[in-house]
Amino acid sequence: MDQFPEVYEEAVQEYGKTDINRMARTSAVVEATGYGRWTRLEEIMEFAWRMNFQKLGLVFCYGLRHEGRKVTKILKRAGFNVQSVCCKTGSKPKELLGLKDEEKVHPGEFEPMCNPITQARVMDQAKTDLNVLLGLCVGHDTIFFKYTKTPVTVLAVKDRVLAHNPLGAVYADWYFEKRIASHKKPAPGDR
Repeated sequence: MDQFPEVYEEAVQEYGKTDINRMARTSAVVEATGYGRWTRLEEIMEFAWRMNFQKLGLVFCYGLRHEGRKVTKILKRAGFNVQSVCCKTGSKPKELLGLKDEEKVHPGEFEPMCNPITQARVMDQAKTDLNVLLGLCVGHDTIFFKYTKTPVTVLAVKDRVLAHNPLGAVYADWYFEKRIASHKKPAPGDR
């Protein structure tokens, strides 16, 4: 705090803005009300209800399309209008990004690229009140955050090894310690 006092003061000023204050206050109320009792999905619904958000965007990964259908049904049953968009929307080949065939997951096959810029713009065009991310890849989620103009929350992140529970690697450090420790930053020529 001693290092950036002006940042702390600017943040206090931001919380004074009506829309930011309402969102921050609602977040705190949802946290306290459901603390240790509500799942993440329940917290998202409670937050959206209390914010009077009607239209939710579900931004999901193709690999989690089955879960996406279930989440959509749950949210619709809860009274929300749900707009969804899959990561592979537009079905553009990964080669447009400069990928070589051997860099693809399945060399020799057509692979559509993930398209988080389009996902963000589709949701902005749809005028969603809140976007809910479901399992976008690392980096693709970052691009989505960069391009969306709509508030975002995360329901789940992708972790193909740990059933989309990346904290499993932290909680089971006795098991993953050597594996994670073996991940070293590549040398400049190895990228």
